Amino acid sequence: MLPTLTYLLLLVPIAAAACVALAPVRLSKWIATAGTLTAFAVSIAFAWLFPGWTDGSMYPSEAGWAVMPSLGITLSLGTDSVGLMLILLTTFLMPLAMIGSFTAVTEREKEYYGWFMLLEAAMVGVFLAKDAIAFYTAYEFTLVPMYFLIAIFGGKDRRPASIKFFLYTFLGSVLTLAGVIYVAASYADAHGGQWTFDLAALANHCATAMDRGTQFWIFVLLMAGFAVKVPLFPVHTWLPLAHDQAPTAGSVILAGTLLKLGTYGVYRIALPMAPVGAVELDQFFAILCVIAIINTALICWVQKDAKKLVAYSSVSHLGFCMLGLFALNPIGATGSVMYMINHGLSTGALFLCIGMIYERYHTKDMDQLGGLFKKMPIWSFFMVFFTLASLGLPGLNGFVGEFLCLMGCFIAEPGATGNPGLLGPMWAVFAGLGLVLAAMYLLIMLGKLVWGPLREPHGDGHGHGGGHGGGHGGGHGGGHGGGHGAHGDASAQGGKVGSHGAGHGALPTDLSAREIGILVPLALVCLVIGFYPKPMLESIAPSVKNTLAGYPELVTEYAANGTLLPTRAGGGEEMAVARAGTDAPDGVTNTDPEGALR
Repeated sequence: MLPTLTYLLLLVPIAAAACVALAPVRLSKWIATAGTLTAFAVSIAFAWLFPGWTDGSMYPSEAGWAVMPSLGITLSLGTDSVGLMLILLTTFLMPLAMIGSFTAVTEREKEYYGWFMLLEAAMVGVFLAKDAIAFYTAYEFTLVPMYFLIAIFGGKDRRPASIKFFLYTFLGSVLTLAGVIYVAASYADAHGGQWTFDLAALANHCATAMDRGTQFWIFVLLMAGFAVKVPLFPVHTWLPLAHDQAPTAGSVILAGTLLKLGTYGVYRIALPMAPVGAVELDQFFAILCVIAIINTALICWVQKDAKKLVAYSSVSHLGFCMLGLFALNPIGATGSVMYMINHGLSTGALFLCIGMIYERYHTKDMDQLGGLFKKMPIWSFFMVFFTLASLGLPGLNGFVGEFLCLMGCFIAEPGATGNPGLLGPMWAVFAGLGLVLAAMYLLIMLGKLVWGPLREPHGDGHGHGGGHGGGHGGGHGGGHGGGHGAHGDASAQGGKVGSHGAGHGALPTDLSAREIGILVPLALVCLVIGFYPKPMLESIAPSVKNTLAGYPELVTEYAANGTLLPTRAGGGEEMAVARAGTDAPDGVTNTDPEGALR
């Protein structure tokens, strides 16, 4: 039964995309909603039957279909507890994003909902892939739907935003592919020409049979792609523009799931495959994480656009997520996985809330909007709730991941018992400044939008809908009667009208029942995780143990010698490979005899 459900997780959204393309336009949103709800039901059934919650193993364990046997490429699908949690996050957010688009998108609906269905299939494919080529194919295909969603349905700067998004993430991923192919070629050389792209086999081969200098460069190549997708400072500049210009549902999915492909890639592939490189560059990447946390928090502090503020906050939050991974201990890595999930919930919800006021006022400028509690108390409640979740209030979901990431960083000292690290208390202190700054800029945002005297854009009101459209040509048209162009300003002139045609029903002053129904499930999940994270933590622990299996010995050796790489001795005449007392041949370091991936 489990293998059948595995393929259904991919086939249901693909079938929904085909139905959207063939059915009448008026049915597009209903087909997409039904497709995403069906995919969510399949993922729940998969989770119910999943046997690997407590052992960190990959299921289903079947080999899969041979696509190119001569190169060892197979369509091999399966996941562990961490991948399954991210699948559940994806399938949970998708129907909420689709229902949230009902009034926001009223033109080119086939394209809009069809691209979202294909995007869901690709994202789920990343979390299910056990073959490196299948992983890379799904990983890269996510660029295509999101590119068109931003380019067609985005704001006035949608074209540069979509191009920047595509080029950054595509070029980085090419380097990652080069690293994977090099490892596969090395595996073929060591096994009499027998190729494989099985991720577990490649990770074990690279970690145990490739020399340390090569492992270092493999890690660099892998991180070149994953760091862009996270994104990590300084290759983060594509994200705020993409978030700001994307339609609301696009921002929800971008923050909720798409960015997690990068953090998941580091967790699933880079750390197990090249542990020597990870240890050698641990402090370098930790520095980048701390810079991302503080730098983008300061940028948030001076933002006037609410959506840009939340967009930049994602870079800061994901700096915490990555810092937890580079603590190289189970506490930090567990916190990082929790952060992946919790960031998707709370930040995705914030984008939904901001999208709801944009539909009414057609602006996200906090100088033009304020005191909305007086007119929109229900919206204000949810805005305050999800902002507190995002800044890590104890009792809500965001606190769990942040606390564990900082705790993992704090105890990651070379002399720590069991799981030594290369960071320590001072790293946690500097990262902790980001929490203070986050509280400041998020509460300032609340103070402007929710409280104080009522401020509304001159001549604007609630008597019409609004959202994101498929703007044509160079302009984003815009009177209130005819509708607003795709994320365009109400004063913009020229071009055709976007998606806000004057045919759909007016939005109420405060949230409608549909909008409340979107936000309530998110709020409940945030509460449940905040009050009782134990089941998730226990399910994550075995997977984390497998991923970090070879690290304690390598970290201890690095702390003693200052490097794991070959060092020249005797004036450069001899090469001495630093290793932790292993009997393995020169150039081979047995860091993970059991395999980091199973």
